[in-house]
Amino acid sequence: MPRKARIDAPGALHHIIVRGIERKVIFRDLRDYQNFAERLGNILEETGTPCFAWSLMKNHAHLLLRTGHAPLSTVMRRLLTGYAQQFNRRHRRHGHVFQNRYKSILCEEDPYLLELVRYIHLNPLRGSMVKDLKALNTYPHTGHSALMGKVKRDWQDTEYVLRQFGQTVRVARRAYSDFILKGINHGRRPELVGGGLIRSVGGWSAVKEFRSANVRVISDERILGSSDFAESVLKQANEKFEKKTLAKAKGLDLDGLISVVAGNFEIVPEIIKSESKQRTGSRARAIICYLASVRLAISGAQLARKLQLTPSAVSKLISRGRQDKLSSEIDSHVFNLKKLKK
Repeated sequence: MPRKARIDAPGALHHIIVRGIERKVIFRDLRDYQNFAERLGNILEETGTPCFAWSLMKNHAHLLLRTGHAPLSTVMRRLLTGYAQQFNRRHRRHGHVFQNRYKSILCEEDPYLLELVRYIHLNPLRGSMVKDLKALNTYPHTGHSALMGKVKRDWQDTEYVLRQFGQTVRVARRAYSDFILKGINHGRRPELVGGGLIRSVGGWSAVKEFRSANVRVISDERILGSSDFAESVLKQANEKFEKKTLAKAKGLDLDGLISVVAGNFEIVPEIIKSESKQRTGSRARAIICYLASVRLAISGAQLARKLQLTPSAVSKLISRGRQDKLSSEIDSHVFNLKKLKK
């Protein structure tokens, strides 16, 4: 059976698990750990992707990310491809470093955010990479040390996590530390490393109760959350797929989108494809980058080549386009190609 496409959307929370090919070691020495973390930080900052938790083990890694300006697939492709190339050069080897597909579970935030932060940050302790919580506080290969104030990482969103525990940093850190301590005895938690019906409702006994009561429960192995959450996510994903399919059916590719937006601004498409810093052209490029990424699923790299921009510039334009009210107006009319007023 073919694997289902990953589900993603701006603002979505994902628990990502990356494993070495055949579960082999992907971090051989300190420099490997540092290279991966540095690359991760740079990419997250460039793409505006919030990171709430992360942990690097010898043969796998956990990340808790929220989709930002760029699709999660773009972030992970840049991260894993770049690291694999560097890893192979350093260790004079060839071939795959990671399993062909990383695991990505879209998670319902309210019930799972803090549980996932704790689960991910306790990985080194469960894996005997540190001996106790005191050692974990300063362990460099996980986000726990930044939450405890032992190191500063601009690319890790510690403020958002700590705000869940208290109004001041001091109070929040103390509460967070207590929360982590209480989780040590929980051990491995398989319900947090995958989606689907059994994990979302808490096991087979809960499934049987729902079935005996004739309660309809919607689930998907790509989603960790309640039935209502899963239904909402799948509906949005289907709507996005339908819009993309409709766009293709109408022949609306990137060139078509450029023509539509250019017509709306009463400029020629060549201005949008040029390096012109004209305000109208810049605004049009931002709207095109945003709509192309979310409606046509065009990668940042493709947009960069087409518009003669850097990937970083495209990421910023996507962010600007998302905030531009005209984007939503064009989005709602783009399929019937109506001309709009600015």
